[in-house]
Amino acid sequence: MSGASQPTSYSTPPPGVSVIIPAYNYARFLPVAVESCLKQDYPNFEVVVIDDGSKDNTREIMARYGPPVRYVFQANAGLSDARNSGIREARFDHVAFLDADDLLRPNHLSVCMAALAQLPPDYALIGCDYAPIDIDGQPLAHAVHTAVSPGEVRLKDILMRTRFSPTGAVAKKEVFTQCGGFDTQLRSTEDRDMWIRIAARRRIWHVGQVLIEIRKHGNNMSNNADRMKNNMAAVLKKSYDAGVVPRSHFWFWLQVFSYWRFQTSLIYNGIRQPLRAYRDLFISVLLWPFFLNPAANGNPPLFRLRAFLRFTLNALRGEVKP
Repeated sequence: MSGASQPTSYSTPPPGVSVIIPAYNYARFLPVAVESCLKQDYPNFEVVVIDDGSKDNTREIMARYGPPVRYVFQANAGLSDARNSGIREARFDHVAFLDADDLLRPNHLSVCMAALAQLPPDYALIGCDYAPIDIDGQPLAHAVHTAVSPGEVRLKDILMRTRFSPTGAVAKKEVFTQCGGFDTQLRSTEDRDMWIRIAARRRIWHVGQVLIEIRKHGNNMSNNADRMKNNMAAVLKKSYDAGVVPRSHFWFWLQVFSYWRFQTSLIYNGIRQPLRAYRDLFISVLLWPFFLNPAANGNPPLFRLRAFLRFTLNALRGEVKP
């Protein structure tokens, strides 16, 4: 797979890709997202903007664009439903996802589609790495982000933690017929649930290149800590009940739920709620009391002890919210 990350020169039109952008009251960012699609060096794509009942001037913004951009309005039904609508509207056999406040780098589609073309046919989904940007589109130089190497992303990997953003994911459209669409009951973590269901039936590849830019700002859905925690729990329980990995793999599932609590402790620390952060970190250790273990997921040795010290330092600095 050494050449999978390199763009391909096409003598005939390559497979088409429908880039799906769900949008809800993001008119401020939407033009940048759409323009990033129009700057792609891949020659065969369309852009499908699903306006999920926006109350701002999204409709007026989208009136500026013609083919290959299409605008579809629907009554507000949530992000999962908007993505599913985009999949139904897609005219091509491949779909890419882009959140309305993020952007694709110009070689995104060419790199992902070249990778998919070189992989065996049982691969159905491509992920990529990202660079974080601020609300004004400037790089977040000090953001904590661990680079991802090229390679297969397996079911157990995604059960342990999310490996790539929905922005930038490229999939064969057929896989949604096989695995179902995004779960409309989930109001966050719906992408992880979808990737788990795909990984249980098909294969996933990560190109290990930064091909997208993710905007970090106060309106990100991931900032709602309690909702994130509850939806993460719902996804893991759903996967456990479905037996995507047999329940008899007791030690693996203990690590999964331990790492979930570690992740939620980081979320609570990030919103300056140290008591909740300490609580979830303590539960994580109770579930899996080994600090050097497979659940480290690329974290440094003693990563939970390091988190405890960081939480304490933040609390001593007075970085606390009621």
